[in-house]
Amino acid sequence: MSTSTRDRILDALQDILIAEGYSSVTLEAVARDAEVSKGGLLYHFPSKAAMMVGLMERVRALAEEEFREAVESDEGVVRYFLRTSLPQTAVEGELYWAVIAALRSKEDIPPEAGALVKELFTRWGELLHAELTDPVLAETIRLAGDGMYMSSIAGLGSPDPELTQRVVDRLVEASDRVRREH
Repeated sequence: MSTSTRDRILDALQDILIAEGYSSVTLEAVARDAEVSKGGLLYHFPSKAAMMVGLMERVRALAEEEFREAVESDEGVVRYFLRTSLPQTAVEGELYWAVIAALRSKEDIPPEAGALVKELFTRWGELLHAELTDPVLAETIRLAGDGMYMSSIAGLGSPDPELTQRVVDRLVEASDRVRREH
């Protein structure tokens, strides 16, 4: 299967972000790692900022698929969200951590990239609130899931797996009592 030049560029950007951080991202480094000319890179992404937006758009497309699966699944949004509230792969966790670190660095990150990341976290909250009639419980579940995710990607470790499962079970039980019928 052939990988598009655009995908190779975004893959290279992602690899550099994860391995070295945003300050190491240069057009030259990304072009080298993607094995494209600088002109080829500039054809797809006219700037470092445009590459970051492109990467966030890719992440959003993957997240949109998750949102769709959560809504359409028999298990419901709450169970799906809590089940996936830990990064599914090491690369996913490292990518989100690198992106969040880049956003926090206040370097020349375009506002659109930050808005796309915020949109992903906001969307889960919207889906949880739409599924449950209790807004406090919906928000509690969102905060618990986001906390598990952020702790994991920050390398803070996971709490005791048995205790975590008991927390998830309790939230699911409570959500079953206030789940909207569709």
